[in-house]
Amino acid sequence: MGKFILKTDSVKKVINIDLDGTFSEEDGIKSIQAYQQTINPITPADYELHFDCRKLNVTAPNVVPLLEGCFIMIQKDGFVKVKLTLENNPILKMQLARLGRKAGLDNLEIISTVTA
Repeated sequence: MGKFILKTDSVKKVINIDLDGTFSEEDGIKSIQAYQQTINPITPADYELHFDCRKLNVTAPNVVPLLEGCFIMIQKDGFVKVKLTLENNPILKMQLARLGRKAGLDNLEIISTVTA
């Protein structure tokens, strides 16, 4: 089961989203609804969107279209920058980078951290 936590930092103009686990289609839909409620009161063009994906698992093939739709939605919302932080997980990094390119998310930055 996937978990998500959304926090808006109005001072720094950043929305932080922590993702954890393996997302089902149902988890994905719930996270999209929470995301939309979070960004409704703000102007995304003034904000950065930071995803902490260090505890996120590779997305199952049946959920990839939903994830791709998320990237397209984020691209249309027009954030200043979109940053994904991952553990040293090359497969997840490739998957997210490919979906970001496909969605036209030119302001996507993916950071891989290595933990010992």
